[in-house]
Amino acid sequence: MAQQTTVEGSGDLEPGASGTVAHGTAAHLEHNPGRRISWVGTSIAIIGFVIGGIAFPISNPAPNWPLFWVGAAVALVGLFILLFSKTMSTDWY
Repeated sequence: MAQQTTVEGSGDLEPGASGTVAHGTAAHLEHNPGRRISWVGTSIAIIGFVIGGIAFPISNPAPNWPLFWVGAAVALVGLFILLFSKTMSTDWY
């Protein structure tokens, strides 16, 4: 169980009512925009998924396989960036 502390008059509560904060003090409630490398890796992965997804509806009757594999390769590059920058294992709160 995480240690919880009580904060007086926080956010959505009535004035004077007390609530709990899951990770200690109210300083942890600040916005965390993330690291730039996380945004770059995520953007590249999304672009790869979009490219791969476009390969299916633009050609008829069969998918455009070369375009699909290009999208898959771009998505893998983005996912490797996320893997090697330890984006998923970084404690962000």
